[in-house]
Amino acid sequence: MQPEARTSLLSRLLGPRADDHAAVRPLWHALVGTAREKAWYADLGVADTLPGRFDAITLVLSLALLRMEHEEPLKGPSVLLTELFVTDMDGQLRETGVGDMVVGKHIGRLMSVLGGRLGAYRSALQEGDDTALAQALARNMTMIEGADTAGLAAAVRALFQRLESKPASALLAGEIE
Repeated sequence: MQPEARTSLLSRLLGPRADDHAAVRPLWHALVGTAREKAWYADLGVADTLPGRFDAITLVLSLALLRMEHEEPLKGPSVLLTELFVTDMDGQLRETGVGDMVVGKHIGRLMSVLGGRLGAYRSALQEGDDTALAQALARNMTMIEGADTAGLAAAVRALFQRLESKPASALLAGEIE
């Protein structure tokens, strides 16, 4: 039996499963797409490595979460968005060969990293001074040798301002550009 046929048979027997994360899935895909844009790596100095790509995803996710914490109707969806991040990172860890016994520890560390970055970026963005933001980025991003974080800070602030300008419905629909 074809795998698609088994899935289809199971779906018909068990009925459709609700996707608890459906409301934030378009936003998650848009955020990951944004973090994968070549400009982060080719123009702004983020290292095009596994750690650099993780840092870019965490950065873009942090900006979205910081935007979402300002609006009560987005607080629940921000939790779902964080859950999608955890699910995605769990899958990535398993693909790289991390075993079941230690995935939880890795996920715990990743959540700690996300929390720390949220605090650092929140503080730097509130200051309104790109010097503080550039310093936070220098501490938290894997950069190529000699990269100028000032340009990255300007791009990050511009992205955050775009996110801030989006109505909740547009943000959840993944309309972040």
